[in-house]
Parts: sequence; C-alpha cells; structure tokens
Amino acid sequence: MTTTQQQSRPKLRDCIRRALESQRADKDRAPSVTVLSSLLAVQDELHYVPNEAIEEVAIYCDSTINDVWSVASFYTNFRFTPPGQATVDVCWGPTCHLMGAQNVLAAVQDELGVDAEETSEDGKITLRYSTCLGACAQAPVIARDHILTGRTDPKAARSFVSNLKQELENGIAH
Repeated sequence: MTTTQQQSRPKLRDCIRRALESQRADKDRAPSVTVLSSLLAVQDELHYVPNEAIEEVAIYCDSTINDVWSVASFYTNFRFTPPGQATVDVCWGPTCHLMGAQNVLAAVQDELGVDAEETSEDGKITLRYSTCLGACAQAPVIARDHILTGRTDPKAARSFVSNLKQELENGIAH
C-alpha cells in the first residue's frame, strides 16, 4: 500500500461513516437501519462497497463482519471495486435477449476491450449486465449512467461506446 493510499483510508472511513449517519437524517420518518440499508447508503455515496465499509457497517449495525459479508455477497448489485467514470448497462432480460441483446453486448465488450462485466483497462468505463432496465418495448436497451437508449443494434452500441469514450477523453461527459 502506498503512502497516499494509507493517508486516504481515514478519509474513506469518514465518508463511509457520513453515509451511514445519513440514514438517520430524514426527520420525517422513523429510521429503519439495517445491514442492507447501510450497505446501500455506502454504495449510493461511493458507488461501491470497499472493505472498510464492511467493517464500519458491522460496527454501526452491531453485527459481525460475517453477517455483513453474507448480505453484501448475496445481492449482485453490490460492487466491491471502484467503478469507472461512467457506467454502461446492457440489458439481457428476456425481451432484450430475444431482440438481440447478446450481439449488442458482444459489440460493447469488443469496443471496451473487456471480456465480461468489468471496467475498461483505462478505468474510465464500467460495463454492467442488467437483468432488466424496465424498457422492454424499446428492446434491446443500453444505458449510460441510468439514461436509456432503446432499439439498439451492434453498430449503434459501438457508436454509443465510442462517443462516450470521446466525451470522457475530452472532459465533457457528465
């Protein structure tokens, strides 16, 4: 571990603690703090769940680390590594699958240079597979940071990723 990484650990833990405390901030309703809600609060804040969060959630919820890991590892939506600057979701639910999502997925993987659900080598774009993006009438669907694009074919998917890469390189992506 580098000195910079060691120095950033206290800041990371502070950020995790703020995310956990934010669950109690809504004064209009009684807080229902659980291991799951705590993990979700951390992921909402950091966009992933670092190892330190597992420990902090265990302390915060008066649980064991094993209990927290059992919840975190059960749900496939939790990620344990930092995501890229942008996320591309490809829906592979039944309707999208029937409408050609496998070819769209292959095009996105090829354009990103990845073989699976992972982050591109430059760390800029994370590919995720989604079981449903909720736009079956527009199948197959692809999304960038939760903004959907429907009726996507492999050529459009390549263009979609290529444009995103260009925006990130030029610093104009949100």
